Order: sequence, then C-alpha cells, then structure tokens
Amino acid sequence: MSTQPEETTERRRRGTVPPRHGRQKRGIGVVIPAIAGVLTMGLLLSGGYAAFAYNRLASSVTKVDAITGSTTKQDDVDGKAMNILLVGDDHRPDNATPEQLAELSTESDGGATNTDTMIVLHISADGKDATMISFPRDSYVSIPGVGKGKLNSAFYYGTLNNGGAAGGAQLLIKTIEGLSGLSIDHYVRVSLLGFYEIVKQLGPVSVCLKEPAKDEYSGVDLPAGDSQLDAKQALSFVRQRHGLPNGDLDRQVRQQYFLSQEARKILSAGTLLNPVKATNVIDAIGGSIETDQGLDMLSLATQLRNLRPAAIKSATIPILGTPTISVGGSALSIVEVDTAGMPAFVQGLVGQPEAYTTATAADPASVSVTVLNGSGVTGAAGAAGTTLAGRGFQVGAPGSSDTTATTMVQYPAGSEAQAKAVADAVPGAVAVQTASVTGVTLVLGTDGKTAVAAPAAPAAPATGSADAGSSDGGSSAASPSDEPSPTSTAVHAYGQADSCIY
Repeated sequence: MSTQPEETTERRRRGTVPPRHGRQKRGIGVVIPAIAGVLTMGLLLSGGYAAFAYNRLASSVTKVDAITGSTTKQDDVDGKAMNILLVGDDHRPDNATPEQLAELSTESDGGATNTDTMIVLHISADGKDATMISFPRDSYVSIPGVGKGKLNSAFYYGTLNNGGAAGGAQLLIKTIEGLSGLSIDHYVRVSLLGFYEIVKQLGPVSVCLKEPAKDEYSGVDLPAGDSQLDAKQALSFVRQRHGLPNGDLDRQVRQQYFLSQEARKILSAGTLLNPVKATNVIDAIGGSIETDQGLDMLSLATQLRNLRPAAIKSATIPILGTPTISVGGSALSIVEVDTAGMPAFVQGLVGQPEAYTTATAADPASVSVTVLNGSGVTGAAGAAGTTLAGRGFQVGAPGSSDTTATTMVQYPAGSEAQAKAVADAVPGAVAVQTASVTGVTLVLGTDGKTAVAAPAAPAAPATGSADAGSSDGGSSAASPSDEPSPTSTAVHAYGQADSCIY
C-alpha cells in the first residue's frame, strides 16, 4: 500500500514523489482524528494533580524538534496568546497488536504519514477563552519548498531526505503559519491508537444528535438525542464523513463537538477527584502523544486554569468551495481556501488590537484609500471608490484582488485612525492590521458589503419619525456596530451544556 500523499503540483528540493490523484481505499479505518490528548493533559494538570502529573508525563511523552524558532514575529496578530498545533494522523504504531487493530476496525497501514486532522488550539493570554481552528486536510495551499498541494501532504514531504518526524512537523508548521498568519508556539501529535486509549481511560463521553447517524464505513450507529459513547463508538463518531451533507467539512464539526464535550468530562468531579481514573488517563496520554521540545506541561496548565468548557469555541478556516481541478492531467478534489479573507477571519477570532479600538476616526479628507475588487462583481471597486470620494476620502485607482468572501479594511500598523474612518464608511467591513499593505486598502468581498453615502444632515429637528436620518438613497445608515460580524465560517460554542449537533 502506498504511503505517498495524493497532492502536489510542483516539487522542488525534496526528490521525485509521484502524486496519487485518486483516493485509495485503506480499509474502513482510513482516517482517524486523534487530538484529544492536549486538552486532557492541560485540564488535568490544572485540576490539582500538577506535581504528580507533570513528573509522570515528563518521563513518558515523546519530544521532537518541531519548533525551529525561525518564523518572523513582526506580523504576529495575537500577541501573547498561545497557539498549539494539534495533529491527528492515521498511522498505526509499530507495536499495535492485531487485537488492537481489530478493536479499531482497521488494519496495518504500512507506515503512512499523512496528517488527517489539523487544528490550531488558540488560547487567549489570560487563559479564559480558547478556540479550536480547524484546517481541512484537502485545503489546497502553498507548501514551502514543494509547491501547491493538499495540506495533509506537508508533513509527508517534510519527512523526506531523512527529515523524519521533526522535519514533517516543521514543514507542516511553516505551511500553516504561512496560510493563517498565526505563529505556532507548540505542537502535539496523536495517533489513531493514542486517541482510542485516551478515550478508553477517560470513560463514556456524552453526545447529543439532532438526527440519527448511521454509516457502515465508520461504523457509527447512533439514535437522535443523547448517547454515551465508549472508546470504539467515539472513534466511529469522529470518523464519520459518509452520509453527512458536506463530507469531510461536516466531520470537522464532529471532531470539534466531541473535543468540547470531552473537556466537560475532564472537568467533572468524577474525573478530577478520582485518583485512579486520573492516573490512568495521564498514563494513556504520556504513552500516546508527541510534542515539541519546549512544551512545558505546567505552563500549559497555568494558562488553562481558568478555562471552562463553555468558553471553548470552534471554527473552520474560510473556504470558497470544494472544486475538482486538473493536476497533471488527473482530476483532484480539493478545498479552495479563501486566502484573501484569511486575515479578516483570524482578526475576528483574536480581536482587534488595542491601538485600533482606542483610535479616533480620522477626518476623511486626510485619508488616502485604495479599493480592490474581490467580490467578482464587475465595477464594484469603481463604484465604492466614487462613494468614498463623495464622502471626502482621497481615492486611488481601483484594482482587483483574489476572490474573498469577506469585505475588509486592511491597514499597516500606525494607520489605525485612517482605517477606522474607512471602516465607518463601509458598514460590516472587518478592519485588519497587516504588513502586506503599505496604506489603507478596502478589499470588497462576496458578502456584498460596500461603501455607503454619508447620511444627509437633518434639515430640522426630528419629528418623531422612526426613519429619521436614513435618507441615503435606500441604503441603511446603520453603523458598523449594528451589523453582524462578517465571517465566512461560523464560530460555535459546542462545550455548552445541552449542546446538540446534526
């Protein structure tokens, strides 16, 4: 059986690796997300077992040189927040017994190294909030030194030429940093068997489905309503993609939801106050995960000490669709990432910099702005530029941008006041600080947000009309704060009590 990834259009430096464009069947255990360990680890350490758990974990966790420290921090959008790349792959450890593989409903994979689950756990600086950001495995992205390819192949290419697990981790991290703009601080990798062992020791985890779920490929067979999942059922639950409207994208919802519910389980008194169960979970984690050299378990526990399940949110990077493209004459199904809208997506998750929130909008006459059209609507940039000029802005020649779902006002550090003035003129636009522009730039997206004319000054005091002040030719004069925060993906709080999914 081949261990090569099915994705690449250009290869440099790393040798000749024929792409595999058709999806091979590798048994019904083909793809297993397995990243629960880090949440369990951090939350257990913060629950009163710190000294004991740290010593026990430190002697058993495998360490790899995953973080090179070479990534620039000059455009780090989230400051002191922590980003941990959680990787789940479908490799079966060499020491897995036939009985264990049978329990997992799978077989030996011949040493495959594709990474099929990639989530960045973004933890706020105060540790009170966390967001699991999912990166679809079929995302078609730029892989440094390789070319365009599916995201789940980056690790594989990094292992070539004696790169090993460390080289795989380093290249995957560089790829995700380049795609998202986030700086990855730590790395955790868990295998199929590791996921199973952790969940088995944790005990049954509650899930709630709005509709029954049955899939012969993953083995899931659950009714609508509440269910208690053992380790094997949990494995089937997070693997399901057949029978779901959006396939792999909906499977990510399964993963996000399960991890949030597992966090609730970890924080329950039945886990934290049971020394036998806690010790068994710690041992399962220690024998199952691989981390970077610098991940300090106690520091992680300290940052997570105030985290509660309801504060763990989930999101997926913005995408434009799931087209089939031609690569080398073969058809390849991919996830098309909204790379132009990625900065706005990340900014929406991490929040605006203090310099922007405290800035006072500049006088439009002092603001120069360029308008780029990423909406796909002919003439949209010119029309928006004309409206902005009518409001007193200095507007440059319109241009074009890659298609993006989200309208944004991009600005370099130091131009907060000017950016806020433009954002005020474009209700619903997301202001994004980035080093990729040298001046304030309005990028129009497919969400339909655009510049609006300034409200006409009232000719006389209001007479009680509910519509006073909204005479802008039919457009609403609502302020940006009246608009929902525009994103191309929803943010969910699956850790809340009584949370159910489809």
